[in-house]
Amino acid sequence: MPFSYNPVGVVNLVLATLVMVLGYWGYRTSGRKTEALVGGAFGLFAISHLLTLLGVVSSDLLIIALRTTAYLVMVFALLRVASGHTYG
Repeated sequence: MPFSYNPVGVVNLVLATLVMVLGYWGYRTSGRKTEALVGGAFGLFAISHLLTLLGVVSSDLLIIALRTTAYLVMVFALLRVASGHTYG
């Protein structure tokens, strides 16, 4: 797979990775699952951005599945916040 330099893709990868690390860090310091869910979702986004940079077409089923799963995890995390289940 040849690496295709795309500045937008690189920025997306870096920022998604940063949010993933911050989500993990927040989970380790607070123990709240919501932070872990957000970090995990952005980890999936980071993987999809990396695969796109490595040449996988963004309409490929793998990319669509990764991003759909990430969005669903984010929806679940936000539903936890909305329902008040942010502690634990």
